[in-house]
Amino acid sequence: MLNEVSRQSTDAAVHGESTVFQRMEALLLKADIRVNGNRPWDMQVHSPQLPERIFAYGNLGLGEAYMDGDWDVKQMDEFFHRLLRARLQDHVQPLHVIVDTLKARLFNLQNMKRAWQVGEAHYDLGNDFYEAMLDPRMTYTCGYWRRAETLAEAQEAKLDLICRKIGLQPGMRVLDIGCGWGSFMGFAAERYGAHCVGLTVSREQAEWGRRRYAGLPVEFRLQDYREVNEKFDRIVSVGMFEHVGRKNHRVYMEVAARCLDDGGLFLLHTIGKNQRDSVTDAWVDKYIFPNGDLPSIGQIGDAVDGLFVVEDLHNFGADYDKTLMAWHANVEAAWPRFADKLGERFRRMWRYYLNSCAGAFRARDIQLWQWVLAKRGVPGGYTRVD
Repeated sequence: MLNEVSRQSTDAAVHGESTVFQRMEALLLKADIRVNGNRPWDMQVHSPQLPERIFAYGNLGLGEAYMDGDWDVKQMDEFFHRLLRARLQDHVQPLHVIVDTLKARLFNLQNMKRAWQVGEAHYDLGNDFYEAMLDPRMTYTCGYWRRAETLAEAQEAKLDLICRKIGLQPGMRVLDIGCGWGSFMGFAAERYGAHCVGLTVSREQAEWGRRRYAGLPVEFRLQDYREVNEKFDRIVSVGMFEHVGRKNHRVYMEVAARCLDDGGLFLLHTIGKNQRDSVTDAWVDKYIFPNGDLPSIGQIGDAVDGLFVVEDLHNFGADYDKTLMAWHANVEAAWPRFADKLGERFRRMWRYYLNSCAGAFRARDIQLWQWVLAKRGVPGGYTRVD
């Protein structure tokens, strides 16, 4: 099939024909990616229908074609780094993007009823799978690699960084909005003597966390953030704001403001995009994070207006590249345990997810921010820690 596809393209070029296959080849060359080339980031095409799928459906078509085995690449993370660094996505504008843009503007896709969908579809996939992929604390967010050499070290460094940024002290009561498996709460309770309440939309996460941190002052609640109305000394939200949605950014910040003590600090850790008008990637929305919506700096700024003073903004998005590649290595090493249960199509889906995201962070197409917010500002000013 490879030889046949290459022959078709070559014959068309000889006869001076302008084909969709040639259009794909020319576009990829802008990113120094060759079709059927011999470098690790070159695309190996197995189906002559691939170009039509890409130009008709964008990344949704590219991702589904990979899941179907229509193309391969040895080093997918570098493929996406080059593709996104060259901004090839700007040259492919499928019709569904217009529809998705209108839906995001007109409807609240992350209302209280829909907010539980991502827990069921993604986070309840199976604790055994996530245990194989993540660090021992099950930290499913970006690690902090400044002084770390392993995934576990990077995740503990990130958790400690958060504790130090909010000035955590023994006995403080902390709200964790989107607590996951409880990695922050367990760390804060064990190392800093904090008392934590965590919110999650995943039953699997809550059950795992209750077992893991039994005996510690840590409470897991299956609860939507909009339902909380009680006071805390500190608030953290690590890797959850990406699920809030632009229609709910202000409400989210209002909840945080009403729940935070007047002298407290709120740390928001979130992935972000470089512009406010873009929409969620269709492939990611369909297969990985239903109803996700990455915020921009401007959107977060609008949401905190009049509610918080922005004391600090720290971008270490390049560290997510290393984190995702560590997760990918763990999944590949553990795959024989899950092959029969999950199947090859899932493996290709997950490989596409982790590597394409790593490439996106490497290309600086998306970012990772930590915001430190105070309701009235820190008297005398806030001092950054790192």
